[in-house]
Amino acid sequence: MGKLKGFIDYERVEEGYIPVKKRIKDYKEFTVKPSEKKLKEQGGRCMDCGVPFCHSGCPLGNLIPDFNDAVYNNKWEKALSILHSTNNFPEFTGRLCPAPCEASCVLGIINPPVSIEMIEKYIIERGFKEGWIKAILPVKRTKKKIAVIGSGPAGLAAAQQLNKAGHSIDVFERDSKIGGLLRYGIPDFKLEKNIIDRRLEILISEGINFKTNTEVGKNFPVENLKNYDAIVLCGGATIKRSLPIKGSDLNGVKQAMNFLKLQNQVVDGIAKPDQKLNAKDKNVIVIGGGDTGSDCIGTSNRQKAKSVTNFEIMPKPLSIRSEDNPWPYWPFKLKTTSSHEEGIHREWSVLTKEFIGDGNGNVKALKTVEVEWIKKDGERPQLKEVNDSEKLWPCELALLALGFTGHEPSLIDQLNIDTDDKNQLLCKNYQTSIPNIFSAGDMRRGQSLIVWAISEGREVAVQVDKFLMGYSNLETKEKGDLPLVN
Repeated sequence: MGKLKGFIDYERVEEGYIPVKKRIKDYKEFTVKPSEKKLKEQGGRCMDCGVPFCHSGCPLGNLIPDFNDAVYNNKWEKALSILHSTNNFPEFTGRLCPAPCEASCVLGIINPPVSIEMIEKYIIERGFKEGWIKAILPVKRTKKKIAVIGSGPAGLAAAQQLNKAGHSIDVFERDSKIGGLLRYGIPDFKLEKNIIDRRLEILISEGINFKTNTEVGKNFPVENLKNYDAIVLCGGATIKRSLPIKGSDLNGVKQAMNFLKLQNQVVDGIAKPDQKLNAKDKNVIVIGGGDTGSDCIGTSNRQKAKSVTNFEIMPKPLSIRSEDNPWPYWPFKLKTTSSHEEGIHREWSVLTKEFIGDGNGNVKALKTVEVEWIKKDGERPQLKEVNDSEKLWPCELALLALGFTGHEPSLIDQLNIDTDDKNQLLCKNYQTSIPNIFSAGDMRRGQSLIVWAISEGREVAVQVDKFLMGYSNLETKEKGDLPLVN
């Protein structure tokens, strides 16, 4: 532990934010770094808790007490080495992870948990600032060649790990730039894209080859994959869930990810604003209360929407854990994001029944009813509409942030890989029904978190390495790299 009784002496500190009126004028990140003294104190809050549940809470198995102790003792390079031993891209998770590690922090039972995610972010930022993060080339090259399809966090993690083992890696990306959802999906105000680019420079220097504007199965025939000793499928869960109700085909009813991706491309300078996918001067309704919905809210406010309303079909969560949701499980409680704080009207227990048009093919309103969830012992909650609760909401742009149902089947069909009844790939130890084809990330496990994608990328790399070489020296979350700095 960093400091005896540090968790008593120091209160939890989080990043500050630039004021709302200023930050919604652009798409830049708006967090304010705490002082070095405050960061050191936050590391000192980590308890000598005996059994650090944060390890199991983190899908990567990050060695959290170890890097907290190093930060408190001002050993930042050592902290970076410990962090990188289990996490390839802390600059992504330190910004975007919902921090299940903090939800399972032992200190969190009685007090606010340790600010683990924030500490992680500033360890990696210190590393880039000091020039400690450099390309690490493999000691020797094997004669094995691997195709990684998809350049999101799972694909990038798999590529870096397999490159570390000495294999030659080609990463295929159908978009014009590398990053997958990190590049086109996550708003720039949460992750500026230069953060991806600086890491990409490292990966290229390490010898990884990237092929953009290349969609395997379309402009790159699957037959060409026979030139590779192994293939790793790391595409995303890209089929968006629809809302099949009356009026869903009206102009102005749009998928959230199309809306977010276009804004990424506009910021990047490779696309122009599209009035049909722009919130300016419109009454915007975001249907779906998850992170994607929150991203739509922040983007709509920056586009100067007339109003922004968020619908969630579930009841309003409690502000604290419920009795049936104990520590150390993920807390299903009310979450208020920075985007919510920028201006939003939130409605819970609302079911959208119909999109109403203006007679010219454009949406002008939504019809909703209130719902309640009826719980019976031993049964799943049942949805019941509340009588006489119908309401009309003015709306010129409705954004569907309802999640994803899976990956696109075209490539899987061409490769003739076995799937289950939900079209998920059937894998054993990340290996598909075709021995030299593996899969990781959303394509294997379904829609999930960035931290899970990185974890799966690391784990699939071990299995591919074993398949090719008969053994693997790559680390897993059970056994991280040994720290490089004492």
